Amino acid sequence: MKFKITRNLGLKIAALIFSVFFWIIVININDPVDNVTYANIPVEFINGEVVTNKGKTYDLVGEQQPVRVTVSGKRSVLSKVRSSNIVATADLSQMEVNTYLVPISAEVRGLEGENVTTQVSPGNLEVKIEATDKHTFPISVNTSNITTRNGYAIGEVSVNPEMISISGAESTIRNIHRVVAKVDAANGLSESTTLSAELVLHDGNDNVMDQSQLTNNLGERGLSVNVQILREKTVPLRINGVSGNPAEGYIYNGCTTEPSRIVICGTKEALDEVSAIEIPDSAVSIEGKQAREEVTVDVLPYLPEGISLSANASNNVVVTVIIEQEGRKTIELPVGAIQINNLKEDLKLSFESDLDIELQFTGTEEALDVLDVRYAASIDLKNYKTAGTYEVTVNIETPSGVELMKNPTVKIILTEKDFVA
Repeated sequence: MKFKITRNLGLKIAALIFSVFFWIIVININDPVDNVTYANIPVEFINGEVVTNKGKTYDLVGEQQPVRVTVSGKRSVLSKVRSSNIVATADLSQMEVNTYLVPISAEVRGLEGENVTTQVSPGNLEVKIEATDKHTFPISVNTSNITTRNGYAIGEVSVNPEMISISGAESTIRNIHRVVAKVDAANGLSESTTLSAELVLHDGNDNVMDQSQLTNNLGERGLSVNVQILREKTVPLRINGVSGNPAEGYIYNGCTTEPSRIVICGTKEALDEVSAIEIPDSAVSIEGKQAREEVTVDVLPYLPEGISLSANASNNVVVTVIIEQEGRKTIELPVGAIQINNLKEDLKLSFESDLDIELQFTGTEEALDVLDVRYAASIDLKNYKTAGTYEVTVNIETPSGVELMKNPTVKIILTEKDFVA
């Protein structure tokens, strides 16, 4: 038996070595070593306390850029690798003091025990080390994402907290221009509510700033914004008169406002008390005036307590005061008040402009005071038989004691009617 085992021993050892070698070749052919590169891998800083414990802070030079990680290993192992499993870290404890370059390394999580290697490109990040600073800022509110139902408006808006303390690199803190609570989208509000908000920082160029290297004192409470929702109401503007006297030989013939109505907002109880916005006579002076004049009046001082203007309403209104010589009166008449006579049945009429026409009268003061021309204007179209654009004289019937200084004209457009068979 002993001789059978040792017989041809050299051949047997050679066969064993060849078998092992052949097995290694087969394994490597079927499962070779390979490498795969993964792009856009984010980099995380670790061991930042080596800087912050010294009362300083760190930040990247330039913008944060992802890296490329090449993973090497057997093909069967590489098939299990996903980019989400690759973690790239910049270890601040390994930072080069003179250059402030921080080496980047990478590992593939979930493959512990497997023989894989990684190579990162670029291999390091450059950081800057600065002293830390802390500053307290007021918080403003951005409500652009809020809409209300028709007939409602946004009233007072307050943020909680009103101030915030922010810590970080001195240069970054100095660059903060304003701090904003951006309210989450809320549509169709009809009652007061509290909304959550996002903290947004803006620099001097109004660009949104990165907050990843900053800290604040908000904690878990975060930001909230209290939004008051008010009702809206449209009311007339009422001029209670004017102050002063016109120049000798001239008289005051009234005034108009543009707009004549204004949208206000407030609580239901406050709005129920308001039927008009009263502008006192002290707001408009005609002292020594000799002609029509437009006066801009700010209505804010005349709003009742608890009432404000709607967001889209202007606080300035134009008051037109009419000053004329004694014995004269000017009346503006809408073109829609003109009576149309003798229009052919196959034609239809429209006015080229919807602006009022101006009528100037002379007469006794008594007659001018009661003058009413709302139904006194007409045009006669008996001589206009074809489609086209025409300038037509407006006829005005005037009562006794009043004379029209000049008949006005209007431009009309005649078109043929469309008849349905």
